[in-house]
Amino acid sequence: MELGVFSLSDIYPDSPDTAASRIDDIISYGILAEQHGLDVYGIGEHHTRQFAVSSPAVVHAAIARATQRIKLTTTASVLSVLDPVRVYQDFATLDLVSHGRAEIIAGRSAFAEPFALFGEDMAQLDDLFAEKLDLLLRLREQKPVTWEGRFRPPLHEAEVNPPTHGDLPVWVAVGGTPSSALRAGRLGLPMALGLIGGTIDHAKRLIDLYRSAGREAGHPDEQLTVGITSHFYVGESQEQALEEFYPYYHRYLSPETNGGRGFYVDRPTMQSMASRRGALMVGGPREVAEKILEMRSVLGIDRFLGQVDLGGMPQQMVRDSIRRFGDDVAPAVRHVLAA
Repeated sequence: MELGVFSLSDIYPDSPDTAASRIDDIISYGILAEQHGLDVYGIGEHHTRQFAVSSPAVVHAAIARATQRIKLTTTASVLSVLDPVRVYQDFATLDLVSHGRAEIIAGRSAFAEPFALFGEDMAQLDDLFAEKLDLLLRLREQKPVTWEGRFRPPLHEAEVNPPTHGDLPVWVAVGGTPSSALRAGRLGLPMALGLIGGTIDHAKRLIDLYRSAGREAGHPDEQLTVGITSHFYVGESQEQALEEFYPYYHRYLSPETNGGRGFYVDRPTMQSMASRRGALMVGGPREVAEKILEMRSVLGIDRFLGQVDLGGMPQQMVRDSIRRFGDDVAPAVRHVLAA
């Protein structure tokens, strides 16, 4: 089972952070994650001034040259508005820079802003994503590529460079829409499920849909890989973790931070979400390890990634959480799974 962390690169409005300082932090967290034995590091892609990173491949390239082992993924690439040829080339280049550690998690987008910026019609979101995912997979699997669709010019015997070390891994990001889970299953692609609310039982329904669709399409079980992403903090103890995390979590989700789109969360609600079967992965090392193992047992997940910095969390708080995850939680999880 793979364990890792990720950043969406949010910039809290009242903090002294800038895009430059956040990118420096995000690079340092990726390097630290490898130093403490984690398997995967993810960076999100956004296209507003509330976030620092619009090109994860570029930031990952800096991390790649300072690391040797950790996988470098996106959480997620906004494929619906991007040219799949450019996406493939960027990550094929990252794959060469990192000596085979690049990965794409392709998402539809939870925000409207990228569609206006790139001139795409959000009303056609699902068709855009389906077509662009199809082309991205063709670029990976066919050399040269002949392809035709509705939203970009056709390709005929196109040679797309550079070549990668092997097949570039492509996952599908699923936020909770059953049709997205079904699509990932039918294609036999790994699914990265964002669990930011509800319970493990809600996640299980989507994962069951995904695996059922994959089996009906003829894909073997071992190909139907599932990862979970969640808001995340590892403190010294359960009580301390909840106390420390709450102010940042509250303001990260608040409407003031999210242009009116968020919601207010109180302490009792957060504590309920951090319970054994809740979506929030916050606690001491023992509680977090037990919860990951519970997800593994109930959901059969192959990967867990925690959103390690949000709402203007201080750098030292983030670094301590990564250290506890790598030094305390990961060995405990791996020990149980190896038994």
